[in-house]
Amino acid sequence: MKVSFYTLGCKLNYSETSQLQDQFQQNGHEIVRFGERTDIVIVNTCTVTENADTECRKIIRRALKTSPDAFIGITGCYAQLQPEEIASIEGVDAVFGTAEKLKIHSLINDFTKTDTPRIYVDELLEPSFDYAQSADSDDRTRAFLKLQDGCNYSCSFCTIPKARGASRSMPFADILNRITSLEQQGFYEIILSGINLGDYKDTEGNKFKDILTLISSLDIPVRFRIGSIEPNLVDNDILSIIAHSTNIVPHIHIPLQSGSSEILRKMRRRYTPHQYQDLVHSIHSYLPQACIGADVIVGFPGETDAHFEETCTFIQDLPFSYLHVFTYSERELTPAAAYDQKVPMNIRKLRNHRLRNLSSLKRKEFYQSQIGMHKIVIPESYDHSNGMWIGWTENYVRTQFHAAPSIVQSPISVRLDSYDDNLEIVHASALHSLIEHPHKQFIPLLIQ
Repeated sequence: MKVSFYTLGCKLNYSETSQLQDQFQQNGHEIVRFGERTDIVIVNTCTVTENADTECRKIIRRALKTSPDAFIGITGCYAQLQPEEIASIEGVDAVFGTAEKLKIHSLINDFTKTDTPRIYVDELLEPSFDYAQSADSDDRTRAFLKLQDGCNYSCSFCTIPKARGASRSMPFADILNRITSLEQQGFYEIILSGINLGDYKDTEGNKFKDILTLISSLDIPVRFRIGSIEPNLVDNDILSIIAHSTNIVPHIHIPLQSGSSEILRKMRRRYTPHQYQDLVHSIHSYLPQACIGADVIVGFPGETDAHFEETCTFIQDLPFSYLHVFTYSERELTPAAAYDQKVPMNIRKLRNHRLRNLSSLKRKEFYQSQIGMHKIVIPESYDHSNGMWIGWTENYVRTQFHAAPSIVQSPISVRLDSYDDNLEIVHASALHSLIEHPHKQFIPLLIQ
């Protein structure tokens, strides 16, 4: 049968969707792009996505428009928390919880539409660690390696601990084999991922910094990027390892959420603005060329104009490279959903727009500071309309450069030439390939 997938939310979801795709292929199914005619549609949902219910319904309608008889299965965090609500959506045939996500084939024998949706959602009493790794795109140059899942934190706005369960980690002894496997598959970048990655700790007591030490000792043509990591879990030891590593890239994404100490307390975050500020300065000191990204939530209950201005000033004064801005929306089963002083939705949207503009300015400043430098890019996608390859430098500058469409997609040295304000991208000149391919004929770069 033909099967298509649609993924919402975090990189970990994409990693698990990739594993689902592998499972379906191993069972003889053909994977097709979402939107094409298909027999099965699996939607991997998220609770962080704003208006999860509306988004899920929209995706289901799109799927049924091209494939009215397709089996519709919904899984992921939203499915874990609101299975009955999802089952009530017209067209849904089955709902799978977090623990059942990677067991769909053992639960369903006949992928045909049903009159009554089936629900497979168990309470996450003792969740296990499910291995997952994935390609980021069709060119298979970048992979996500899931090292940790779940969360023991109790942020007042977050449903992830209920949807994912308690924190748990991949055994340290398995990590090298996983990395070796990805390297042998031809990946040149591996992103270390997890729900609370910095909280990694296996049963033998190994921690996240031990993983970084292991990675730094490897002599393979792969670079490693750290996924989002909580600020209270980044210390000078971790920064020192990254600074002295030749294969861990200088890119750190640390959630901020608010620059107001009062709002951070209401959010139940584990740091103060002052501590966060010190961390950013430490990152900049250890890694002067680092890309520093942050998550910010606007419109949290009780966030006044003064609180929001605190956040804006806080961000303006620090060397951020970009922001991921989220408009707060009430989540059932969270303490914040019952908080008073709700911010009107129109104000939330205005604040979101303002911070997105600030993010664009920060990105522009960061990109322009890199002009003239030589960096390493892994070509990811080719635009036939202009003869350009697009990829990311080690410190997360989005670049485009001229090269033959048939080049081997391996690390390439480039010179960053100019910033394109309209596209928010840096034009670069490709210099030379950094990897020899004894079994592949390398097509010389067409440098223009």
